[in-house]
Amino acid sequence: MENWIGIGIWIVMGALVGIIMRALVKRPEEAPGHVAVIMVLGAFAAVIGGMLGVGILEFDEPLALSTGGMAGAALFSVMMTFVYRWGIRGLI
Repeated sequence: MENWIGIGIWIVMGALVGIIMRALVKRPEEAPGHVAVIMVLGAFAAVIGGMLGVGILEFDEPLALSTGGMAGAALFSVMMTFVYRWGIRGLI
């Protein structure tokens, strides 16, 4: 049960990171409607990053609520949402 709670925390944290990155990386020419896309992208990236963080850093007891899982989720979601916000200018 603890792992499911950790994965839920990753999803919420990734969505929040997406909203924060939307506020930090301003795109003046951006069309409206990217909020849902960047929230889903952040949540997906947080789950993938959390799994990678647990797999790489937690050998003895692989739990989602570990330091490696949280750090991996945060770093990967920041990286993916930044790449999306930075690279979207070519599509608009």
